[in-house]
This record gives sequence, C-alpha cells and structure tokens, in this order.
Amino acid sequence: MSRPRPATIRDVAALAGVSVGTASKALNGRGSLRPETVARVRQAAGRLDFRPNQAARDLHADRTYTVGMITTDTIGRFSIPLLIGAEDILGAGQVSVLLCDARDDPIRERHHLQVLLSRRVDGIIVTGRRAGTRAPIGTDLPVPVVYAFIGSTDPADCSVVPDETGGIRLAAGHLRSAGRNRLVHVTGPEHHHSAQIRAAALTGLVADPLFGEWSEAWGRRAAGLLLARDLDFDGVICGNDQIARGLAEALREAGRDVPGDVAVTGFDNWDVIAEASRPPLTSVDMDLDGLGRTAAGLLLEAIDGAPRPGRHPHPARLVIRDSTV
Repeated sequence: MSRPRPATIRDVAALAGVSVGTASKALNGRGSLRPETVARVRQAAGRLDFRPNQAARDLHADRTYTVGMITTDTIGRFSIPLLIGAEDILGAGQVSVLLCDARDDPIRERHHLQVLLSRRVDGIIVTGRRAGTRAPIGTDLPVPVVYAFIGSTDPADCSVVPDETGGIRLAAGHLRSAGRNRLVHVTGPEHHHSAQIRAAALTGLVADPLFGEWSEAWGRRAAGLLLARDLDFDGVICGNDQIARGLAEALREAGRDVPGDVAVTGFDNWDVIAEASRPPLTSVDMDLDGLGRTAAGLLLEAIDGAPRPGRHPHPARLVIRDSTV
C-alpha cells in the first residue's frame, strides 16, 4: 500500500480558499492579513496535518533546506521581484535561497550549477532577464529544476512563464472599451521573443507594428514617425514602459494631449518609469512576485515527489493610470 502524499502549502491554500502566497504569509506571520484570513489558513493547515515540509523531512532526512536560483538578470530588474515572491513560499518551509548570477556566460553558469550541486541544494530555480525559452541547464540532474520567467525548450521540464499574449490583449481591450478604435503598436526589436509574441497577439486589432528598441529614445522617434505619416490614431499600445514614456512625452511636445487625443499604455509596470511618467502610465504587470511564488510552490512539490512538468502560464494584470483615463 502506497504512503499517502503529504499535504503541501498548495493544498492548504486550496482548502482555505486563498492564494498560495497568502497561505504562506499566514503561516509565516508575514504581511498584513485579516485575522480571520490567518485563522482560516491555520485551521486548514491543521485539518490537513500540514507542517512546513515536515513530510519532506521524514522522507528526505538528508535534505539541506536550501534552494539555488541561477539568473542572467545582472541588474535584478526581473529576478529580484521573482526572488521575493519565491522566498514568500520557501520561507514557509524554512528553505533558504542561494542566488547566483550567470551573466549570460555559459562557463559561469556551469560553475554555479556545479557549486550548487556540491552544496547539495534540494532544488534549483532558473530565471533570466528576458522571457522566451532556453536550453535546459542540464540533463539527468540529481535535483528538480523549475524554470521561471524564461522557459525550458524541453516540454518535460517545469516552466512558469508570463502570459504575454493575455497581457497585451488586456491593454488593447482596455483601450477599446474606452472608445479608442484606431490603435497602433510600438514595440522592441523584431527578433526579440517578447516583441514577436505581443505583436502576434494584436494581429487584427491594431495596425502593423513599429519595431525598434526597448528605449525611451525609440519611443520619441516612433512618435515622430507616426505624426510624420499623418496617421489617424487615438491609442498606442507600447511594448514596454520606457517606450511608452518617450512616446507620450514626444506626443505632448507636438501638441497632442495624452490621454485626451491619444491614450498610451506601457508594459512591465516598472514603477520607477510608469509612476514618474507624465501622465503616469497605464501598464501591463506580469506579476513577477506571483510568478515567483508559483515557481517556488511547484519546486517544493517536485522536491516532495510530485513534479508537475510542462509550461504553466502565469496571468498578467492591467494597472490603470492617467495615460488612458
């Protein structure tokens, strides 16, 4: 007779009717949660006889309760929010995270992998500075691996990826619901995965995209191109917040009111850009901390012997500010 699968924090969250992140915070004593929410989560944990990774301790007495995270995101623009979300979940299981920066260097990445394995980490999260796919970090590794933000090309691997298609369509739907029907799309380099995915998602909804760079300077130039072509447009969906800020400033300088004449949306919801723009930008948020929580939860399940291979899209949300309303 097989031994029953130990309850995981995902089971507790489902029984309590909350997200995995909320369940983790309630069990960890973190965040500002309502007392009734904390009580409901702890009651669910009690009913399931859940103890942070206690079942895993019983099954894996040699565990080190450490997890490695390998990233190529040197400045931390994407990996730090993801790390914060992952630690929300891993902290509930008293698991520490060892962060390694590979800097897009295959030799450095192999070195970090070997070091993490020599330290006997229980699992590894692989992430990067851009969405898309990459080759698996290794084959026949002795610990489970979850890819977060960037996915693995091997469908047998577990990858948690942002739903960029759904995210960009949220922006288009928002503009259309506001009565903006003459939309254009200004985005990054044509060869870039995210630029391709987002442009394809808008096919039939907007005019042919303007591909360029992920920069404010390109946003300003793109605004000049749109005006020089005398296009009749009342909304611009931008591929990131830098493009959107540059474009909005150039439109304003040319006498076009934002959002009165032209509504503008960004992507990434990078607060230092979106909130400081004039006007503040409506932007698509990929919920990187939530993505990190999901990836960490899946890694813990794999460590506990219940892996969930395949691609797991993580939904985006739209943060509405003054650039569209």
